[in-house]
Amino acid sequence: MKLYFTRHGKTRWNQEKRFQGMMGDSPLLPESLEAIKALGNELKDIPFEKIYTSTLKRAYLTAEGINKQLAQPTDIVRSEDLRELGLGTLEGQLIPVIEERYPKDMVNLRHHLELYDPAPFDGEKIEGMLKRTNDLVEKAVSEAEEGPLLFVGHGAALTAAIQALTGKSLAELRDMGGLFNNSLTILETDSTQPPYRMIQWNDVSFLEGTGSKPDSLL
Repeated sequence: MKLYFTRHGKTRWNQEKRFQGMMGDSPLLPESLEAIKALGNELKDIPFEKIYTSTLKRAYLTAEGINKQLAQPTDIVRSEDLRELGLGTLEGQLIPVIEERYPKDMVNLRHHLELYDPAPFDGEKIEGMLKRTNDLVEKAVSEAEEGPLLFVGHGAALTAAIQALTGKSLAELRDMGGLFNNSLTILETDSTQPPYRMIQWNDVSFLEGTGSKPDSLL
């Protein structure tokens, strides 16, 4: 079975370089609509059994936009478990300002998740996010008849969760960088239980000509 993953379209807060997190949300940019359409066209001939998406608007609108392009539109399941990593009091704040206030914590968030401690800003622990996200993925795989499945989520959460699904440790989860908006990552599995095999990571080649520039702040 193949599992497809994408990050939501670029938002106003992405453009303004603000943290969004689990509770924060902002509108998709006009350019994102073209990028979502391009991703949908890239996936249009894949007969997805289901699409799973975060309940945050930026994600489920991305999922709906993709679904409209599919030759065989399918059911969309919204799940709180696919929400972004909770960033506590950082949500809505400017990233450059927070980098000055919490320099060590922000470096660990991007590069050393085994050292990341969100306690100073009441954020969500990486281990908790990984459990809720990957429990959802594993449950979806176990319930699927044949797949494939598509998961629409967020940058920080999906970056770590996908790598964890391949069997990597906390210290390795950011080694390949963060996911771009509307990028495409594909895992494959013969079992409901990880580790899964990665066959494509963070591809945005199909976005050329859409005006969407790859950007991964997290």
